Amino acid sequence: MRIVRDYEFVEVQDRGATVAIGNFDGVHLGHQSVIELARKAAPEAPLGVMTFEPHPREYFAPDAPPFRLMRAETRAHRLEKLGVKRLYELNFNTALSSLSPEEFARDVIAEGLGLAHVVVGADFCFGKGRAGNAVDLQRFGAQYGFGVTIAPLMEYSEHAVSSTAIRNALSEGRPADAKEMLGHWHRIEGTVIGGEQRGRELGFPTANMSIDGLHQPRFGVYAVLVDVLDGPHEGSYFGAASIGVRPMFGGEVPNIETFLFDFSGDLYGATLSVGLVAFLRPELKFDGLDALIEQMDADCTKSREILAAL
Repeated sequence: MRIVRDYEFVEVQDRGATVAIGNFDGVHLGHQSVIELARKAAPEAPLGVMTFEPHPREYFAPDAPPFRLMRAETRAHRLEKLGVKRLYELNFNTALSSLSPEEFARDVIAEGLGLAHVVVGADFCFGKGRAGNAVDLQRFGAQYGFGVTIAPLMEYSEHAVSSTAIRNALSEGRPADAKEMLGHWHRIEGTVIGGEQRGRELGFPTANMSIDGLHQPRFGVYAVLVDVLDGPHEGSYFGAASIGVRPMFGGEVPNIETFLFDFSGDLYGATLSVGLVAFLRPELKFDGLDALIEQMDADCTKSREILAAL
């Protein structure tokens, strides 16, 4: 997959694509349906996705609480798995955000990227102040020579599938409901970093990863599917993970700590993808280490049962 970040400097081979446009946070089933419509609109053209980095919400409200379901790298991995050949991950900055709807259609879509066809959701808004909508884009497409398809919103349990609904499910400890909307387990990807090695001392060595900048699922313990994406231990594993601040040890910065079942080895520096399957219990503060170890044993037993039944 080729990644293009500047619409003013585009190679010939990256023009003429059929593209789904959106932020694609989570790459949920609604996003996937838009991408599939783009694939079908012109099967002979390269399949592309246009998105923005940083996320416009981060750009306009940098001090707001973290909300992203995926980092940019994770999103790119997921899109590549869906067969996307061109990722137009445009730099979202003052110049881009200041374009009027017509300027965006003309300067970015038509002249800059030279797109043949674009697909957007029915709730799509674009241009300065989000002043343009999907119908406006159709009108500009007819004017500037690119096709436009408007994708209907997808529903789940009588509600629209959306990144907001997925965030709500994760905040409430409902990863299975999030999966129904995502079409895949919600995954947290990152590099394994050094920790305080308390897990090792307790007999449960964990791989620690930052969740900085990401939406925080409900704090607690989860049954998880773990993919080690690189290094000598590359492969798939079952495990249990704790998300939160470690109340037993006075932690303050939330992270995710994952214990891989039946695993032995050094994972420092490796990239992990941890899929949340089931919420087991909230974070607790125990009377002592013996009680904590007993509960961790029970958590692992429960996780094994849940994961074996998948």
